[in-house]
Amino acid sequence: MAPHVLIFPLPLQGPVNCMLKLAELLCISGISVTVLNTNHIQRMLLRHTNVLTRFGRYLNFRFETISDGLPDDHPRTGDRVLELFEGLKAVTEPVFREMMVSGCFSSKSDAPVTVIIPDGVYPFVLDVAEEVKIPVIYFETISPCALWTYLCLPNMVAAGEVPFKSNDLDVMIKSVPGTVNFLRRRDLPSFFRFDDLADIQTQIVLKEARSVPRAYGLILNTFQALDASILVHMQTLCPNTYCIGPIHKLYKSHLTSESILLSNVSNSLWEENITCFSWLDSQVPRSVVYVSIGSMAGMTVDQFFEFWHGLVNSGKHFLWVQRPCSILGEYDDNQVPRRLVEETKKRGFITTWVPQEAVLAHSAIGVFLTHSGWNSTLESIMEGVPMICWPQNVDQQVNSRFVSDVWKIGIDIKDTCDRLTIEKAVKDVMDVKRSELIESLRMFVELGGQSVTEDGSSIMDFNRLIKTIKSL
Repeated sequence: MAPHVLIFPLPLQGPVNCMLKLAELLCISGISVTVLNTNHIQRMLLRHTNVLTRFGRYLNFRFETISDGLPDDHPRTGDRVLELFEGLKAVTEPVFREMMVSGCFSSKSDAPVTVIIPDGVYPFVLDVAEEVKIPVIYFETISPCALWTYLCLPNMVAAGEVPFKSNDLDVMIKSVPGTVNFLRRRDLPSFFRFDDLADIQTQIVLKEARSVPRAYGLILNTFQALDASILVHMQTLCPNTYCIGPIHKLYKSHLTSESILLSNVSNSLWEENITCFSWLDSQVPRSVVYVSIGSMAGMTVDQFFEFWHGLVNSGKHFLWVQRPCSILGEYDDNQVPRRLVEETKKRGFITTWVPQEAVLAHSAIGVFLTHSGWNSTLESIMEGVPMICWPQNVDQQVNSRFVSDVWKIGIDIKDTCDRLTIEKAVKDVMDVKRSELIESLRMFVELGGQSVTEDGSSIMDFNRLIKTIKSL
């Protein structure tokens, strides 16, 4: 039977971006691929990208869609993202099972699926796959360091480290091997700050921790040199691991070698504003603070104004992405101090959404004030841009601790949001600590680049993944 891979992303910007890149890499390698998107994600992609044209050149590719159980106008981000998981459980799970058991992906179909590559947050996929005897290779699009805390959650519960027995978030964590000297309670994923094991987010993570080691394999978006201290422990639970990152660099290296134009490649769920580039072109090299809290996080109106004051008070030029629905609450333009408006006209550029990889690669960018999502972190590392980390949820708290205390390529300001902290962090990264941060980054830029060249660790793991898929 010819290999046919079903890729099933979590319906959020980061996972969709990574998995579409993997899908195209597999197509180039001669493997038939189907990407199963939710109806909502597919509509967003069709509205804002050229995915149909781009993937239309591969005869071995197709899209299929499935409902996420939510109405079309649901935001699916910010403080309402948990409703997405409720919809997935109620509606998506039973429909997926029908597709695999007797529908378009089953052994009765014209092109049966031979391998499933789902997001790690889908334990139900493994249950269905075991029922129909199809191997699963999970693709965890979060960071390995955060995934490792997920996998260690049962041990933390058994050891009595979670739920926390006090409000002191600076207590050190002892049940996550490889992190005992630096990981604090506040550096664990946000939903580890729960009071009750029955919490819905905790239950999602516990199910993930139990299902991922049961899968045939595990794909990670990292390179060996970056996460070696974690991978050595993780591979005791998940021995068949494929580190194929940074996937955006692996993707570019493969498409360039295939002479495929990269100029119009986008997996964005929002319209990308490219007018910022003419503004960036007019700026001094390494002088601009790029600010983005990603595709899912939000900030209150009070936090928004603290950010704005801090950026203006730093005296630096800034490019600030304010995603639709990212500011939680309403404010009147009359509330905005005149000084903020005037200084922003002189030194700032505010926009809705940008092609981030290209922005980070621009010579004007000097620092990235980020939510510390894993895609953003890797993209910043590979462009040699130091970070100021303001994490909110999922893997971001762990990532920010590794950025500041393990890799030493940025500053972590988690659990704070005041103008003085933001102003000081910008000045520290842009001026005071710049040379030492750049020195640490330079090493990772080189090692990450080597990993996606011929005989590099990520190329070798990707080739091993292709061989595995064909053998299964």
